[in-house]
Amino acid sequence: ISASFFPLFLNNYARVIISTRMKTETPATREWIENPSKYKRYCDEHLQLLRMEIYAGIIPSWLSEDDRKRFTAKRRRKLLGESDDEGNTGFSGRDSIKTFNEFYSNYSKDNPLITMSMLYKFFSKYNKEQSEKISESFLNSLVQMYNYTILQEVKESLYDYNADEISRHVKQYIFASNFEPGTSQTCPFTGETIKIDEDFFLNVEDRIFGNQKDKSQRRRFREDIQKEYTSKTLTQEIIIDKKNIVDTKLYASLYERYVHNLKEKVLDPFLENENFRRAIKDYDIEEFKAYDKRIQHDITFLIQNLCNKFGYSEQGAKEVCIYVIDNDLAKAFAINQ
Repeated sequence: ISASFFPLFLNNYARVIISTRMKTETPATREWIENPSKYKRYCDEHLQLLRMEIYAGIIPSWLSEDDRKRFTAKRRRKLLGESDDEGNTGFSGRDSIKTFNEFYSNYSKDNPLITMSMLYKFFSKYNKEQSEKISESFLNSLVQMYNYTILQEVKESLYDYNADEISRHVKQYIFASNFEPGTSQTCPFTGETIKIDEDFFLNVEDRIFGNQKDKSQRRRFREDIQKEYTSKTLTQEIIIDKKNIVDTKLYASLYERYVHNLKEKVLDPFLENENFRRAIKDYDIEEFKAYDKRIQHDITFLIQNLCNKFGYSEQGAKEVCIYVIDNDLAKAFAINQ
């Protein structure tokens, strides 16, 4: 059965069912997220999708730096504790299976792959005819979150980054945060002598979070890194727990942000190439060989990564790429939007 669907589809089907069993608001969420509307491109107005991610142990990549910091262990325990009071309303297990059977019988016969648009259409109609349990705004937000997720998958699959170079930059940045600009020091994590000046910090920071932050914000960021390094990373994880720097939480966080920011613009040069979309459609047929070698390489790299990393079939990978391009998702989720 799962072969009939795009990857992520069954998860999203389950999210619709789960949404009917959740409260629209909880005190812990209101206390944690002061301005839910800033996440309207990724999440529903009641933050049910965010809570589902948290319940699954996932911190979404679209969550702001400030809200990540505000998500303390105490808030996490409170949020998870409130989930014990949910699940008493909405679709039952029997309802869920019955609804899925109805959906599958309607869409599986005439469609080689069942898509999110079919899910949206089905539940919108189902809601009007049989139930008022499902929020229309939740369905819209679920599609938005799906769009964001597949955009990240395409970027991840297209981006061919130098992991060793990124690792070296992150290690040196963590070490350099302990010094004021204007000195040269040998980084114990790479063995290289680095000139620690404003250009060094700016160069790495532009890769971590782009040019979005002003001078005072950058200084606070460096101070936070230095504080976490001295109070937790060095004293606890490295000295006491005997961890390598690459196994520490600080390194993992900076590395993830560095890669995520680099990926943001990875699609831009391809979207400006009129042949890119056409070449995707022609992938695996004879006409594909007529495109220049660079496009052939990039699209083959993209399709194979979508298949290997995210479980798409080749046809599914082609269709999801066309969906991302035709719906201009790169622009819709641009950082400065």
